[in-house]
Amino acid sequence: MELRFGAENSENPSKSHRVVSSFLEGISIIPIFGCIKRYAKEKVRLRKIGKPINDEFDRLIGVTAVENKLILVTDNQKDFERIDGIKIENWFKRK
Repeated sequence: MELRFGAENSENPSKSHRVVSSFLEGISIIPIFGCIKRYAKEKVRLRKIGKPINDEFDRLIGVTAVENKLILVTDNQKDFERIDGIKIENWFKRK
């Protein structure tokens, strides 16, 4: 969803969608249906401790990684690290 949003929001949506489609040919898409219960629990937990993640897509991406025992590669550690049980790697080096 986020890749498609980024493509649509780019200066050249047609070209960006082609790039996304090419990228997606080499990966498997993980269904989110098995993550819905964890998503709900995590949303409530974060809200109760006063540290919500306001981006619904980020929360869904994060709990999907946890539920599937995957490492999330992101430069957005600040938001994702709030998710219980998440493993994060940041491959983007800032100078």
